[in-house]
Amino acid sequence: MQLTLIENPDNTKSVLYKLARIVYAETLASSLQITEAMASMIYNIHIKYNKSFEDIANDSDLFESLNETSARHEYLNVPVTDRKFQMCLRVVQKMMHGHLRDCVFGATNFHHSDVMPQWAVSRGYIAEFDDVLFYL
Repeated sequence: MQLTLIENPDNTKSVLYKLARIVYAETLASSLQITEAMASMIYNIHIKYNKSFEDIANDSDLFESLNETSARHEYLNVPVTDRKFQMCLRVVQKMMHGHLRDCVFGATNFHHSDVMPQWAVSRGYIAEFDDVLFYL
């Protein structure tokens, strides 16, 4: 399936690709469920905090992969022809148009199960997909 995008003045195409790359880097697109969960969380942030998708796509405090020292950083360079990246593009495009269900129950934060950030110590996660835990 070919993804058709329309160029427009608000830079939507580049933000779409950046968010899709972030979703890929954070999830490796290991399943449709985790891909949709990460995109759903992004949409929750957009709605709850009135943040633009571009601001979210630049939030290195939220997305470890945006930090050059992160082991996930290299995955931001996934080829656009990669099938799993193409899935991320479709899911993120659906999310940006408001057509993705909230499968993370309003979550606005996450971490991978192999780490325990200080902010998560006293909180309970509300959803888990693959190795990713989601929080309000």
